[in-house]
Amino acid sequence: MYNVIIYLYLIGVAIYSRFNEKVRKMWRGERDAFRVLREQVDHQSRYVWFHAASLGEFEQGRPLMEQLRRDHPDVKILLTFFSPSGYEVRKNYEGADIICYLPLDTFRNARRFLQLIHPVMAFFIKYEFWYNYLHILKNRGVPTYSVSSIFRDGQVFFRWYGRQYGRVLRCFTRFYVQNEKSRELLANIGIENVTVTGDTRFDRVLQIKETAKQLPVVESFIGSGLKTDELKAKVFVAGSSWPPDEDIFIRYFREHPGWTLIIAPHVIGEEHLQQIEQKLEGWRVVRYTQAEKSPSATTASAPTALVIDCFGLLSSIYRYATVCYVGGGFGVSIHNTIEAAVWGRPVVFGPENQKFQEAQGLKACGGGFEIKDYDDFARLMDRFDSDPQYLSESGNKAGAYVQSLSGATRKILNDIEL
Repeated sequence: MYNVIIYLYLIGVAIYSRFNEKVRKMWRGERDAFRVLREQVDHQSRYVWFHAASLGEFEQGRPLMEQLRRDHPDVKILLTFFSPSGYEVRKNYEGADIICYLPLDTFRNARRFLQLIHPVMAFFIKYEFWYNYLHILKNRGVPTYSVSSIFRDGQVFFRWYGRQYGRVLRCFTRFYVQNEKSRELLANIGIENVTVTGDTRFDRVLQIKETAKQLPVVESFIGSGLKTDELKAKVFVAGSSWPPDEDIFIRYFREHPGWTLIIAPHVIGEEHLQQIEQKLEGWRVVRYTQAEKSPSATTASAPTALVIDCFGLLSSIYRYATVCYVGGGFGVSIHNTIEAAVWGRPVVFGPENQKFQEAQGLKACGGGFEIKDYDDFARLMDRFDSDPQYLSESGNKAGAYVQSLSGATRKILNDIEL
């Protein structure tokens, strides 16, 4: 049944690729992967294979790849992606020797792929359970690990109708899961080769913090030329925001002046940027790229709102926040909360956060705050504004939470033999 579904999916992708640029890139990239491997594989070398579905999973696997390279400089790394949103952003990543798409999981593709690469070890990040690849790896005796994986009651493996597909889990040499609940769920279906190590994303955000950029445009905008985390202004940074998020916090700051507002929207398109500017009508507003070209725009008479209209800066911008807001919680789901929390700032987000244990952890420790509507947000911001001690303690709790859950990378690599 699985292979029938895969072949139907393959046909669907081939058809849809004619009408969708993202799908077309994936379709072409998967077909091109065999050429890439034929041209680039060094058959005299040992390869460790890392597979990440997309950019988020790549960030989870990155600390493992980089530490493994430091520990074993003689080993080469193959990195594969399923989604264009991962491959297109990281196709020039210097931490891997070969980067390509993963051909779709047909038996023929999986056999050809593994004949070309002959990995000595394989890592699948978080949710990747490709039936044919995993069975061939097991049959060939290749140690295969699921890292930073997390399991929930509703997943197909734990339903009566998913028992046959659930056999794929028995192909892994070991699971390195994020929490005890995942270990218990796997134990309930007879899988005991499980270690609770936590999430490698915590290691990654600490790496990002250590290498964060200083941004003179932002420092000028908020009136801070300092080389420390001290700020001269109350700064609200909204990261990965969507229109429903912006409707709430922009309304508040229109009614409560005194804060500097920095918005890094999730979608950086002209239409969305203009929507934000319209909501801020009457304010002094500047886009980041305009400020880069004209530094005088960020002097004392600078706009009261800075809109980030480029990628790659958000993780560094959070350092300048007094309070961080992470968007997406009024849509499908929130974005990366620990990227903000690592700076020791309180983190605010919307109600769609239940699937993210880091959000639950931040709420439980007092460093993260869920808001359900404008009134919730207003009450919370009023307290932050009027109670500096509460603001400081909340931020410290957020930072301590991230620090307390670091170390998964070293735990995993200490447990494997290469």
